[in-house]
Amino acid sequence: MSETVQEIKQEMASWWATEISDISPGSIRLRGHDIQELMSDWDFVSVIGLMLAQRRPSDIEGRLLNAALVASVDHGPQAPSIAAARMAATCGVGLNNAVATGVNLLGDTHGGAGQQCVELLYETEKERATCGSLSEAAKTVTDRWRAKTKYLPGFGHRFHPRDPRRDPMIEMLNEAVASGAISGKYLEAGLAIERLLSEGRARPVPMNIDGATAIVYAELGFSAPLARGLFVLARSVGLVAHAWEEMQSNSRIKGPMPKSILPSYVGPNPKP
Repeated sequence: MSETVQEIKQEMASWWATEISDISPGSIRLRGHDIQELMSDWDFVSVIGLMLAQRRPSDIEGRLLNAALVASVDHGPQAPSIAAARMAATCGVGLNNAVATGVNLLGDTHGGAGQQCVELLYETEKERATCGSLSEAAKTVTDRWRAKTKYLPGFGHRFHPRDPRRDPMIEMLNEAVASGAISGKYLEAGLAIERLLSEGRARPVPMNIDGATAIVYAELGFSAPLARGLFVLARSVGLVAHAWEEMQSNSRIKGPMPKSILPSYVGPNPKP
């Protein structure tokens, strides 16, 4: 009987076995580090690196990760995720519900471009290792992606002719390459695709922030799905701010357009 009880205890203890957190009465350790140490000596970005990449990023890596997260915090109420959070906030739900409403809109089309661009970069680098030519690899992979999607993730922007976050992020990446902090191979791949997309066009197709942050995440070794997770983490800050602002307005049941404007009716006309 005692052996059976012991087996049950072992099964219960291994049910949520984890390498991340070690919690016991009076003790909290994250990946082997006491929470007191993290609270006093680490910044939040470093803890993100520890939790997701299992290591503390270097100062330059941390600066890159911080810039990528800051760049993704907010893009105004015209962004569907922000608008949805603000609408939810006027419907009598709690702040967490409003934020969750916005997060749940971050799918493949709105919020998934960063993850998809990391996949694009990894695929391009793999192709380069096979053929030995970056330009050839960029063309092969770009043609492959264009055969299945009209939009290449990480390039062009529906609102900005040139994303104002692109150049500062690329400059920081170049500095990190020069210092030896990152390899630069994914930066090269991203810029090669950008050049390819702009060839022969009167209006170039510059990289957007999803592409620039995808380079950061690829250079830091994050898997592609974590790029979306990091975007959700950053955008949640904007969602909290917008939902809270809307709650302070005391608006009730605020829809996607002013109530004086009604959607166009395009159905059948009533019979006489």
